[in-house]
Amino acid sequence: MKQNDLFRTCIQNLLRRKSRTFLTVLGVVIGCCSIVVMASIGFGMREAQERLLSQMGDLTIITVTPQQGGRGKQPLDETAASRFRSMDGVRAVTPKQSLDGVSTLLKTGAGNRFQVDWATIAAYDTNQLEAMGYRLLEGRMPQKSGEILVGQYFAYAFRDTLRPEGTNTVNRWEGEPDEDGNYPNAPDPYFKPLSQNVTLTVENDNESFSSSYKVVGVLREDYSKGYETSEGVVMTLADLQNLQSKIQKSGNKKQSYGSVLVKTSQLGDVAPVEKEIKALGFPTDSMESIRKPMEDEARQKQMTLAGLGAISLVVAALGIANTMMTSISERTREIGIMKSLGCYIGDVRKLFLLEAAVIGLIGGIAGCGISFLTSAAINFFSLGPPAAENLLPAILGGEGVTRVSVIPPWLYGFAILFSVLIGVGSGLYPANKAVRIPALEAIR
Repeated sequence: MKQNDLFRTCIQNLLRRKSRTFLTVLGVVIGCCSIVVMASIGFGMREAQERLLSQMGDLTIITVTPQQGGRGKQPLDETAASRFRSMDGVRAVTPKQSLDGVSTLLKTGAGNRFQVDWATIAAYDTNQLEAMGYRLLEGRMPQKSGEILVGQYFAYAFRDTLRPEGTNTVNRWEGEPDEDGNYPNAPDPYFKPLSQNVTLTVENDNESFSSSYKVVGVLREDYSKGYETSEGVVMTLADLQNLQSKIQKSGNKKQSYGSVLVKTSQLGDVAPVEKEIKALGFPTDSMESIRKPMEDEARQKQMTLAGLGAISLVVAALGIANTMMTSISERTREIGIMKSLGCYIGDVRKLFLLEAAVIGLIGGIAGCGISFLTSAAINFFSLGPPAAENLLPAILGGEGVTRVSVIPPWLYGFAILFSVLIGVGSGLYPANKAVRIPALEAIR
């Protein structure tokens, strides 16, 4: 038989007994839906966990700290940072230094009118900040010594020295917050920080040092990166080391870093990179120690849910096998005529396997379609009161949207393929039984 004849005969046989075919396909649809929806809930749990962890910090950043002493102690310096940069899977590396243990005073404005007595001051390799995930609201990254970045709410920390005490600051928490926790109705600060000249005075042991800097950019607030993105100052490593050398009177002595931030190219690189850094003797800290157990737990629940769904598909497979066995009993004469007319045994087997595969294919496609609608409905109603603007987030997700059910595109393909394989597997025994029927006995 030609391929076209096989397909045409297959469709005719399925349409000849519409009710039986519909009920068999329905069994596959229910089984396919069970697997996809159950697995999607597991994926939704994983997405919710990763979103929760990402709010606590960047999942791909590893914080490396100095060794805790002992013989053969290696300093956490530029040599160590260079070794980290050469590791496979590392996207960016920046040292992080903080100005601690001293009193600070920041002044700006005409005649140094605006002042703040304390601020978080940190230094990074500013060429790596964008790669590390730091984002600018306005301005640019520092390109030379004397240029600094300030946090999003840096200007609100200052007081106006020409105003009376108690009325010399601006409250940035005035009004009602929006959904993102911002205060859109808060009054403007006394000055715009971009392009301002800021004088930093550092006091230590009755000595003070003053340095002038220019604000070239304003960072978007991100508490997971540090308080300096909110009301602090970010400067170049060279500028901070120059301050520290004056305070500690260490001259040009080589300084070690308080910590080094290592960002990997993707989430899967965190564990091997962290293991390689630990092998060098440096303590590390990352979200991997929290993420991994949560991911394993989510995977176990996902497998359990998918296994429960698979039971329905196994029941559907028994339905396909029963349908095909019944079909063979009813079509014994037809099988005998096909053999008498010279039809190959392989064609008879192909015909029955094709019918089983088509049942699985139709059931798989319909099941995926219903699973899509079910998943969208679950997410739509879980996002709050029904509203048209929740429809797209329920399907596609988005920033700040936590979906209960998440179906990756590959899961649809897997479900359809699995349904077809279940159909073919269920049709093997009936097909082999059909080809063993003698032609003369079948006609008689």
